Amino acid sequence: MTDSDNLPDALSVPSGSAVPSSGAAASADALPLAGAVPSAGVVIGLDIGGTKTRGVRFENGKPVADEIVGSSNVQNVSRDEAASHLAELFAKIGQGPVAYVYAGAGGIDTAEDAAALAALIEPHVPGARITVVHDSRLLLAAGGASEGVAVIAGTGSAAWGRNGLGEEARAGGWGYLLGDEGSGYWLGREAVRHSLRRMNQGLEPDALTRALLESCGLDEPNKLIALFHSPATGRRYWAQQARLVVEAADAGHGVSQGLVDQAGRDLAEMAAQVLRQLKLEGPVILGSGLGMNVVRLQDSFRNHLAAAGVTDVRVLDREPVFGVLQLVGELG
Repeated sequence: MTDSDNLPDALSVPSGSAVPSSGAAASADALPLAGAVPSAGVVIGLDIGGTKTRGVRFENGKPVADEIVGSSNVQNVSRDEAASHLAELFAKIGQGPVAYVYAGAGGIDTAEDAAALAALIEPHVPGARITVVHDSRLLLAAGGASEGVAVIAGTGSAAWGRNGLGEEARAGGWGYLLGDEGSGYWLGREAVRHSLRRMNQGLEPDALTRALLESCGLDEPNKLIALFHSPATGRRYWAQQARLVVEAADAGHGVSQGLVDQAGRDLAEMAAQVLRQLKLEGPVILGSGLGMNVVRLQDSFRNHLAAAGVTDVRVLDREPVFGVLQLVGELG
């Protein structure tokens, strides 16, 4: 997959409908569609990230329940763990007949990806219509925009956009082994690399390294190597260490400041690429954990986009899952 590939069409099926096997056509258009989206009744929105799953139950257009459980993204946890977290969530917010489930998740890059997640959701909502999309679509809708570019800066990173002609484009979103620049994982990994580089140069641990060692329960930088490659840690663990880089940057640590600025630059470059492809001037909407909460990263992101002539930049002020109702309405 290249960085100019579009995201797959949304997979939208009535619960219990057949989904094509891997040998069938990979287009979601080949799937049977249910009737019109209900204007009333129960809609459940899911925002499935690398660290957590947030579910909101809407009744007649109003949120009535909001719950968070562990990640149910099978690219980050096992299928059994994902299924367990979904069962926990639907036990809390899925009571009674559900008309519609709209789920946004990281790593939904093919119709098969969407079908696999829909199959995990289906047993909990018999008779419901289920739509699965890449989580960046939730972000754009939550920002109140029908066209523009959404940038995810959380455990991972990605940019996705849509213009008034319905054309779509993306940048990044390849996962931590191939990219995720500007993400929490990227910052956590760079903190480790910085610490090991100083060790190899014979330098004493600095403020960032000391904070990292304390957080990881280690007494010397050399032990970071084994821990980083250990099955006991993974993408989520190292993404959680991003806070140490942000804290050190805010305390005046120069290297950490440079890392946060680079994260903002990388995210801005992804956004600018999508804008160019779609011939848009904006808006660009920044969301997810880092994007919504780290002011230093927001400032870097805005500054680098401004240098590219992009001024309509917004930071999401509500959780992406609250964009679900707009998306359901667009499906008609």
